[in-house]
Amino acid sequence: MISVNIDKRSLLKELEAYSSSDMYPFHMPGHKRNKEFLPHELPYDIDITEIYGFDNLHDPHGILKRSQEKARRLFGSQYSYMLVNGTTCGILSAVSAAVSYGSEIIIAANCHKSVFNACEINDLDIHFIYPKQDAHSGICMDIKPESVAEALRQYPDSKAVVITSPTYEGVISDIRAIADIVHSCGIPLITDNAHGAHQRFCSVSSEGEPIEGGSDIVVSSLHKTLPSLTQTAVANLQGDFIDHRVFEHYLSVFQTSSPSYALMSSMDICFDFLSDSKAAFGRYCERLGRFGEKMKNLRHLRVLCHGNDSIERHGFYAFDKGKIVIAASHTNISGVRLMEILREEYHIELEMSYPSYAVAMTSVCDSDEGFDRLAAALLDIDKLIEYSDVPDMVIGIPQPRKADGNTPEDMICNGYIYAYPPGVPIVTPGDIIDRETKKYIERLEKAGVTVIRS
Repeated sequence: MISVNIDKRSLLKELEAYSSSDMYPFHMPGHKRNKEFLPHELPYDIDITEIYGFDNLHDPHGILKRSQEKARRLFGSQYSYMLVNGTTCGILSAVSAAVSYGSEIIIAANCHKSVFNACEINDLDIHFIYPKQDAHSGICMDIKPESVAEALRQYPDSKAVVITSPTYEGVISDIRAIADIVHSCGIPLITDNAHGAHQRFCSVSSEGEPIEGGSDIVVSSLHKTLPSLTQTAVANLQGDFIDHRVFEHYLSVFQTSSPSYALMSSMDICFDFLSDSKAAFGRYCERLGRFGEKMKNLRHLRVLCHGNDSIERHGFYAFDKGKIVIAASHTNISGVRLMEILREEYHIELEMSYPSYAVAMTSVCDSDEGFDRLAAALLDIDKLIEYSDVPDMVIGIPQPRKADGNTPEDMICNGYIYAYPPGVPIVTPGDIIDRETKKYIERLEKAGVTVIRS
């Protein structure tokens, strides 16, 4: 037997220490380290390559084809594809399959960086739809069907439309209305559904589910909200606008030729779970309901669409209640500070924070104990903070402008600048970095938000 001396500060040891601590994970991945949903200790003993009897993901005829058939039936699509390079490889493949090189495309400005990368790779001329900003929390609202219709009127040569639903913060768009408008122009709708793989199975999140709504390509991260390992996702295709063989070709370009069988096995287990998940999702919805009732006692903090808050107050088409967005916009602490307090004093790790809010990511794998801890912590913190009507806590998102021949070179962005999470670009190559944009970035960094320049 070979003995390996592992450094006490190694990644493995740090992961083991975190796993054995009492820190509760209100963040991705969706399995929440809950071994009730992970019946096997992964991965060394099942880490293989494409040997006899175990099929080939890029030309499946056996066991992997059966797994993808499970997914197709569960999600109700014509074609389903297992992804081991995350939603990113699905987005790259979707855009490449839908739009010819050098063409025009319409995308929501709050799309993930992977959509922008796909446009860059294909040298696409991008036309943006800018979602409005919610005045109460600072998050982006849903993409309105009339905004899509207007963009298509302005840019009739566009070959596809890309939107994100739900957003990172849980805002859902009216996919059916948008798909009808897009299809009337003879082009496909691509939906980045990275945060909505659970929608079809969860009653409090199912409104606006994109496959039922008619989206042509839907790419969903299994690992974000379901019991599957990080980096796993699924792409679902339907309709006549996308040739599935072209999509498969681009998957072979953007997805590894050596897919992890450990990752694929976790997807297969996830599909089996989903086939008999009604009771588990019922309990999850009950937990969310009880949590919402407790949030009615908040005085200063506000949890979007829970407790005394409502969808109507914000004007969203729909909202995924599995996203716990804690607004601190009218308190004397920021969302970043709230996340720090929860980590340091209550041993609860959230998903992300922004100046005016913080996000707890929940899933069907969360426990009663986890929800109780979060509710108790928020009620406790709420008693200690004060009301503060600080209008600049909700930072206005600048609308970028493209440089022209008169723009000074030192004001032109030559890369991407974005806060991570969620990975939505603030400015992209060729945008003007004006005073408003600089001020926005400075305020994010001053509040403690990580801003990445690439």
